[in-house]
Amino acid sequence: MARDIDRKLRVTAAVLGAVTAKDLAAAFRRANPVTSFDVDRAHKWIQGRARPRESRLYEDWAKVVDLDRPGAWIADCELDDFIEVICARHNCDRDMLERRLESSRRPTAGQRQERNPSLAGTYACYSHAWSPYFRGQIVRGEFSIAQQQGSQGLLACYSERLPTSRLHLEGPLEVTGRAMHLDLRETDGNAHMLFCLFSPTPPASVLAGFMCGATIIDPDAQPSVTRMVMVRLPGPSMRLRSATAYLPPQTSVAADLASLGLPIPNLAAVDHGVGGFLAGNQSGGLDQVDSHSYRALIDLFNPIWLAGATAMRGRVGEA
Repeated sequence: MARDIDRKLRVTAAVLGAVTAKDLAAAFRRANPVTSFDVDRAHKWIQGRARPRESRLYEDWAKVVDLDRPGAWIADCELDDFIEVICARHNCDRDMLERRLESSRRPTAGQRQERNPSLAGTYACYSHAWSPYFRGQIVRGEFSIAQQQGSQGLLACYSERLPTSRLHLEGPLEVTGRAMHLDLRETDGNAHMLFCLFSPTPPASVLAGFMCGATIIDPDAQPSVTRMVMVRLPGPSMRLRSATAYLPPQTSVAADLASLGLPIPNLAAVDHGVGGFLAGNQSGGLDQVDSHSYRALIDLFNPIWLAGATAMRGRVGEA
């Protein structure tokens, strides 16, 4: 199954210096004058709303990026592997490429700015590892919320890049007066996780609560639950999508968030706040998150998010 096509196309455009979908289509036509790559469909592919189905188009893609790989490899490979091969082939510094990608997604003057940010966006998620092979480590995942096509509802996606494969779950998001509930399932597998989070309030800079499911990298499938903190990022992050899920021991969550594009003015305060929430309390078989713990996270991240939003509006106004 083709995966991460939207991000792979953006990587391709960044390497080629293609500014628009029209530029990208021109590159495909140079590789194959009768290519099926066209601008209208390219917009949907780049936005992640559809994926190319013709195998020939992937063969054209291999020619566009000048890779000694079959088109099927581009469709099926992990995003991280695609970036590594592209950077090696074109002698491109990976950090510079990712900065170029992030820069290309920043809004320009005249683009609509969201006055009251909704839940829609990308979040970096931190929770405890369930696998016995990574006991005591923190897992970093990607959580995104977007409007469902043809519906007023929201679609939630959670993913982790595990050592064995990429885990991707999705499902509807439901917010009641008391909590946010998620029932997420793997689209091409058997993984299934449930989330119960505090009901968010604007600007939704941070979400938090519990994630429940069964271990994946384990000789036995053990029912498990972990506290989770989801921190909203300024925008989609290529590094978040491609980096491995298991963070090394003693990793600073604050420094990790900074590497994902979220300005952190006080690293120690963020590490203390997130670490304290995840640690919970020792109360036998019951783990309940009190509202004061969540409020402390809101008080920590709302100023960070609002400061970043203000800075972004300032940059747009100066453009």
